[in-house]
Amino acid sequence: MTEQANTSELKVLTSNSSFPVLDALAAAYARAAHRHYGVQADTARKILARIKDGETADVAVLAATDIEELAQLGILAHGSLRPFALSRVGVAVRSGAPHPDVSSVEAFKQSLRAAKSIAHTVNGASGRYVPLLLERLGLAQEMRSKTVTREGGYIGRVVAAGEAEIAIQQIVELLAVPGIELVGPLPDEIQKVFPTAAGIFTASKQPQAAEALLQFLLAPAATPVFREKGLEAVTVQDRA
Repeated sequence: MTEQANTSELKVLTSNSSFPVLDALAAAYARAAHRHYGVQADTARKILARIKDGETADVAVLAATDIEELAQLGILAHGSLRPFALSRVGVAVRSGAPHPDVSSVEAFKQSLRAAKSIAHTVNGASGRYVPLLLERLGLAQEMRSKTVTREGGYIGRVVAAGEAEIAIQQIVELLAVPGIELVGPLPDEIQKVFPTAAGIFTASKQPQAAEALLQFLLAPAATPVFREKGLEAVTVQDRA
């Protein structure tokens, strides 16, 4: 059977930080391409482990370093790799709660000191960054007793449930949680930008369709959706 005749659903494996935009663009892709893609997401660490353990798909969207590693292992086609998006870390509180001042590094430090509790994940890109940030700010010891952690997932759910006052995570993940409000990004001096990338599995039985999907996702027309979900798109036009 030729690929042109094969209209089975494409499968995309991704981390929680890229799921919102991929999910949001699925309907538009179905209308444009007359086919569908399904997205499976997990924490960055778990989805990478699943792929290394043999799970396959058509497309992967992960941290740029993970995508490069998978290409080096021969799991992704090296020629198919391309930048996907840039993600930044932000701060959120429960809906209706006062917004702490995060306008400068000093203001952010004072806001953390004044908070009754903060929350971050343990795994995931931003989850691994927050402890380093607290060390850098000289607050690690002071914040230890009032820090709530989860292994992974959307930490904003902890704040929405009233189990912590401030959530620190990638902005795209904070915006995905109902019941909380984004306060803003971290100050530029302590901001962490996480680049993501995409690639096609060497085992994909629909590589041409997978390439067409990446072209759709990275077209300038998709940029507003990336922005709405808290990401900065790296479009085909940007890479030209």
